[in-house]
Amino acid sequence: MTTTSWHLDDVQVIANENPYTFYKPSVTAVQSLMPGDRAKLVFMLHSDDPDAPTGERMWVEIVRIEEGIFDGRLVNRPLYIEDLVPGDAVRFEARHIMDVSVDDPEPSLAKQYAQYCLVSRDAYVEGGNVGFMYREQPVDENDSGWCFMSGQESEAYLNDPANVLNMPLGVVLAEDDSFVALLSWPPEVAFERIEDGTFREVSMPE
Repeated sequence: MTTTSWHLDDVQVIANENPYTFYKPSVTAVQSLMPGDRAKLVFMLHSDDPDAPTGERMWVEIVRIEEGIFDGRLVNRPLYIEDLVPGDAVRFEARHIMDVSVDDPEPSLAKQYAQYCLVSRDAYVEGGNVGFMYREQPVDENDSGWCFMSGQESEAYLNDPANVLNMPLGVVLAEDDSFVALLSWPPEVAFERIEDGTFREVSMPE
């Protein structure tokens, strides 16, 4: 195996395209970084090993910050990148940072909607889109209590476990966020989509 080169991935592009599913630290968190803090970067690689990943996520300890440019030293030992070792100098910008060692005072959408929900395969996979949604009492801190359906599913369809998916809210919102403002409603509430595409409150299903 020979690694010919590597470069840092521009994770800001990924975050802009996937705000509900990809966490990137806020501008406030990045601006609070000081020498001695750490930033996690994605090192993209070229390798002749067919089993090698496209990149490695590794921490860099910041040594100096000047005019938006960060100079640091690699903390982790790469598994695949052969021309990098711990202590090597790495220069990067805010657009390369995918995580930080300091607290982030502004939770991203990806973290805000990390709780899980239930969604029918018809609403998510088969093109039915969300037409009916309701919220039960969450079972634990990782559960949002939300359930999403197209509104066209039969009872037999929903009784088949293969037709009901358990996934983070952010994954559902990445496909359709037209109802995101409703997700703050407390449990025991239901909504259905009407002809103009908006939602109206309806009775909870029995």
